[in-house]
Amino acid sequence: MTNSIASERSPKRSFVATIQAAILLGLVVFGTCLFGIYTRPVDFLATVWPANAVMLGLLLRMPATASRYGWGAATAGFIAADLLTGSPLGKTLILTGANLASIGGAFVVLRMFPREAIRLQTPESVPQLVSAIGFGACMAGLVGSVANPILFSGTALGGWTFWFVTEFANFVAILPVILTARVIPFPRGASAKRLAYLAMPMIALVLTCFASFQIGGPGAVAFPVPALLWAAIVYPRFVTVLLTSVFSFWSLIALSANLFDKMVDVSAEGALISMRLGVSLITLAPLMLASAMAKQKDLIAQLSHLARHDPLSNLLNRRAFGEEALRLARSCARQAQPYSVLMLDIDHFKSINDRFGHATGDQVISIAAARISACLRGNDIIGRVGGEEFAILLPKCRREQALEVAERIRSAFSQAPVKPERQVAIPVTVSVGLASSEDGSATIEALLEEADRALYRAKHLGRNRAEIHGHAPGWKSV
Repeated sequence: MTNSIASERSPKRSFVATIQAAILLGLVVFGTCLFGIYTRPVDFLATVWPANAVMLGLLLRMPATASRYGWGAATAGFIAADLLTGSPLGKTLILTGANLASIGGAFVVLRMFPREAIRLQTPESVPQLVSAIGFGACMAGLVGSVANPILFSGTALGGWTFWFVTEFANFVAILPVILTARVIPFPRGASAKRLAYLAMPMIALVLTCFASFQIGGPGAVAFPVPALLWAAIVYPRFVTVLLTSVFSFWSLIALSANLFDKMVDVSAEGALISMRLGVSLITLAPLMLASAMAKQKDLIAQLSHLARHDPLSNLLNRRAFGEEALRLARSCARQAQPYSVLMLDIDHFKSINDRFGHATGDQVISIAAARISACLRGNDIIGRVGGEEFAILLPKCRREQALEVAERIRSAFSQAPVKPERQVAIPVTVSVGLASSEDGSATIEALLEEADRALYRAKHLGRNRAEIHGHAPGWKSV
């Protein structure tokens, strides 16, 4: 009965969520349309029209909005914004048709690409994005070729060109921000030198934008390019995308306010089209570089992980464990804090390999690593330092506390067998050797040797037990 009620309620909740997403989309479209309308010169298209790019971004980032209800609510938002600001119904329907054609065309193409491309995570992402928004802009241009003679007494070719360039520029300025948006943590604890280094590309961007106004000329619009490329190298992808979009958005608004009068005659339609297209193409360069840098950083991170981690257990390898253990041990020594070291060994592991095969033995290693890690604190470090041998450093941990950890690990194995895939449950036990420095003065090398001797003693005394260095053999019998 309960399952039946749940199954009846689930579609209802899904429908309510779809309607809520549709209403949200409609309201966002309505608000962004109003913004664009107020940048629209009299009897002309808007200089900045964020509604299409924002809607497309929401359709891709929030799949719940991409329903027929979402499209319907967005259509209502387009129509309502135009009608409320005084546009006649005929013009409103034509402009809404152009908007929906542009968004629909770009949406269909972008849905063909993988998620990584949509989020600009690969070097080929930007060409793929350009192909999608280019197709969407072409769809808008087709409507413009029909609408321009009707609405603005212009030519069909002029309508196609202007609507294409305007739509392309708006997509390039806004869409990447929505597709890559995420929270970027502030670099806490960074030195003043590091913060100054991070601030320099942004300062350079502001100065070059200011210089482009003061100096003027046809080349002034390209002044910020080096700063944008610098930002693509220094900043995360989203920050770079945000800065390039701010530059593009600022350029379009400045163009609307006739602030580029020293560079171009914005009253000439050809110059206006050239300026918009030039700004859009300028912003693509840092986007491509940022995507390539993001891919490179991911590859470097993967290689770094492989260099420091054991691929079978995903724990630190012997070298990386030694480096991390030395760092933590020195920290404990400086603060005169205790720390302990555990050496663990899977009992009779060779017989597991001989009986079940090496593939099963590898699974036992992997399961053992996860089971041991689950018994540790967040600041403890663990590494696989041998075939079936693990080492653990417990900072700020005295001998008695370390013994509790050792017993918890040992019990985790002795009370529950290991169950590899497509295999019967295998009884597995571990032996543990423990060594501690109560004031942090002992070196990590010395403690590892002492813990290893304690481990050898635990195995000699029968295995499945924990032994502490410095106590009489067999003092702890399990």
